[in-house]
Amino acid sequence: MESIKQIYRIGNGPSSSHTMGPKKAAEMFATRHPEAARFRVTLYGSLAATGHGHMTDQAILGVLQPLAPSEIIWKPEVFLDFHPNGMLFESFDQAGKCTDQWTVYSIGGGALASEDMHQAPPPQIYEMSTITEIQNWCDKSGGSYWEYVQACEDADIWDYLAEVWKVMQESIHRGLETEGIIPGGLGLRRKAANYLIRANGYSGSMKSRGKVYAYALAVSEENATGGEIVTAPTCGSCGVLPAVLYHIKQTRNFPDSRILKALATAGLFGSVVRTNASISGAEVGCQGEVGVACAMAAAAACQLFGGAPSQIEYAAEMGLEHHLGLTCDPVCGLVQIPCIERNAFAAARALDANTYSTFSDGRHRVSFDKVVEVMRHTGHDLPSLYKETAAGGLAKYLNEGK
Repeated sequence: MESIKQIYRIGNGPSSSHTMGPKKAAEMFATRHPEAARFRVTLYGSLAATGHGHMTDQAILGVLQPLAPSEIIWKPEVFLDFHPNGMLFESFDQAGKCTDQWTVYSIGGGALASEDMHQAPPPQIYEMSTITEIQNWCDKSGGSYWEYVQACEDADIWDYLAEVWKVMQESIHRGLETEGIIPGGLGLRRKAANYLIRANGYSGSMKSRGKVYAYALAVSEENATGGEIVTAPTCGSCGVLPAVLYHIKQTRNFPDSRILKALATAGLFGSVVRTNASISGAEVGCQGEVGVACAMAAAAACQLFGGAPSQIEYAAEMGLEHHLGLTCDPVCGLVQIPCIERNAFAAARALDANTYSTFSDGRHRVSFDKVVEVMRHTGHDLPSLYKETAAGGLAKYLNEGK
């Protein structure tokens, strides 16, 4: 299993698969062909269906256009076999002859896959790739999930997670301080600042829950406007984990060192899903984005509150299980409706999963690994119109009602 750094990528929204991945692919192709007189990029499947709303074309042309004239061809009806997020890059010389072709796929979380990536594959630094195996390691060694991360990763992992935590907090602060309309044409207003003000007018559980909503909205709204965020595990689900961690830090005054350990645990659970299933909305629906984010946040929260490895696993299992079947149906292809709201609800659900598992002894029938397997099968069974194509669900019916 790869480093948890693959789960936490710092970059600009609104989509890790539709913005960050294509931009990275364009940079790689441009490096290979600085002499090109012209570029052409064909987008397939989900990338083509919702690329306008996700600013896929802007991400690609922003890299290629300064080098040579470039065009984008949209083919939403064509789904390549390997992954729904397919791209074909082509370079041409002065005579108009094609000098190179490269088919590459944006597989979620900003990661790319191709038959000829022309680079060494990321090192597999984790010998174990299921939570069952890792939990057995914890039980036998007396360690915790974050200690397994520490045992496998390079020494710089804590510096990396410190930067991740810094960017997460900054995205919350910016989101809480900014108001106005979110670009895209839906006329959706930022809500985070108002939610925080209203939350402060309450006390007890209403105040607490309102603040969690505000923090999640802040990050998700930053993502929707192209601000800098951290994938956790994706751009579309980037508000869940920061909201939970920030809320716990504010209310319990945990030191950053404990927050970083919680981030390590959350990243481990996210990596297990990424390895054994998918975190791509275009491949398995929103259960692979918001569902996995909820599981990661639930695991982090449970660890911070002193949960045993079995209770942490149970919290994560509930976070994912109760998002099974969640479709990816962004209205107008924008990461706004229902994505922003879903982040707020998932953050609250993660805290509920932590509470529920804390009341238990950690024993339960359905393991996290089994839910990951079910999520993978469920995602593959979903029709493509429910997997980030903006052709079904809310996207279809709200567009028809315009």
